[in-house]
Amino acid sequence: MTSSLRGRQSITFAVLAVSVSSFSLLQSLIVPVLARIQIEFHTDQTTVTWVLTAYLLSASICTPLLGRVGDVVGKKRMLVVTLTALAVGSLAAALAPTIGWLIAARVIQGAGGGVLPLAFGIIRDEFDPKRVTTALSVIASLTAVGFGAGIVIAGPIVDGLGYHWLFWLPMIATAVAAAAALLFIPESPVRTASRLPVVPAVLLAVWLVALLLGLSEGNSWGWSSGRILGLFAVAVVVMVAWVRVEMRVPVPMIDMQMMRRRGVWTTNVVAAFVGFGMFAAFGFLPQFLQTPSAAGYGFDATISESGRLLLPSAVASFAVGFFTARLIHVFGARLVIVTGAFLSGLAFLSMGLFHDATWQLYAATTLQGIGSGLVFSSLAGVVIASVPREQTGVASGMNANIRTIGGSIGSAVMAGIVTAHLEPSGIPVERGYTVGFAMLGVAMVFAAVAAAMIPDTHEQPTSGPLEDAENAELGFVATGRTGSPVPD
Repeated sequence: MTSSLRGRQSITFAVLAVSVSSFSLLQSLIVPVLARIQIEFHTDQTTVTWVLTAYLLSASICTPLLGRVGDVVGKKRMLVVTLTALAVGSLAAALAPTIGWLIAARVIQGAGGGVLPLAFGIIRDEFDPKRVTTALSVIASLTAVGFGAGIVIAGPIVDGLGYHWLFWLPMIATAVAAAAALLFIPESPVRTASRLPVVPAVLLAVWLVALLLGLSEGNSWGWSSGRILGLFAVAVVVMVAWVRVEMRVPVPMIDMQMMRRRGVWTTNVVAAFVGFGMFAAFGFLPQFLQTPSAAGYGFDATISESGRLLLPSAVASFAVGFFTARLIHVFGARLVIVTGAFLSGLAFLSMGLFHDATWQLYAATTLQGIGSGLVFSSLAGVVIASVPREQTGVASGMNANIRTIGGSIGSAVMAGIVTAHLEPSGIPVERGYTVGFAMLGVAMVFAAVAAAMIPDTHEQPTSGPLEDAENAELGFVATGRTGSPVPD
């Protein structure tokens, strides 16, 4: 490899590293700040939850679409478009005069999920084969580290500069990255002639929005009201139409034929339920911590304090990934995943029942991190082992997409439960959190039942412990890894 080619690859890698780090930070920076945003915009907890839900929903729909558009029209071109969307969404969020404006900006930001599949694709197309695995691993690690860093630095940014800078800083970084990508990243010669799953994407968006809106507004509009029943009816009808379309189109968004494989549908069900619980917990635990103690619960926590309480989950998840392959070799993937689901369930149940002291919640978030780490690092290997080598990218991307969809639904359901009964001050009663976290624990039981039907394997077909740790941590990111480099 010539020195000029090596230099070009180094520049490309630097641009991709800034791009994925900015996207990862955008997701986690907002997690501990929802309660502050609720106050700033004089809104309620149900509405502010849409700041997270809309982002997850947008990411779940846009990520596979943009990745495939990149295959057709060029990955560099779509990377620039995606980074520009991130910058525009961040600018709109920073200037948002109303909560509705902010939610719309978060929808635009969710399109930034396309950064990950495009970055991985550019590396595979442009890099020397000997450097591909290392480059993919570092990019995945940066994504994972970015998520954990965002949780920690959100508080100091808000305290020192104001919450608007949670959007100004990523906007600056993504705008610079977009300009650098346009100037320095070469256009990939690899093109794939393919149709885009536009109709499936539209149908998926329609039934998910109808379902989530009904779940989040049921308390205020009335669960038996015509509007809520109408939304649920639309969700059911359009979902049935979506499934039928997905089974017939040549290029589906969620491959229903692949879903018939036992190793695929079981891992996707597990991913959906674990995403349901994890994203909901991450959205509402900081709000619980920041509740004034005068309400009879809560800790008057600052944004920094609530962010630090979430950090053990991310750290524990990453750490446990280094031991996953050994555990699978001894006990089998099925038992490891079932155990992880049960540990997560116990953690959520503990959050609901034992939250009088912060050490109890630190223990619960650490246990949840261990559980989710076991699940996500193991699922990746099962997915790879369940499909032909050429389909691993599609299968892994589908699993990440379904996890994100589960997370958007979980956030809406949790909002409906927590806000069902409010104090005169507008603060949810403690019982709402207790029931909500208990419900997340029940969801993990369903995840464990699905995991018990996963084909057992005692081999981990990933590239090594570092990739397992990355997969464990990428489970926290809205789109995750879109494909695994399988060793030859």
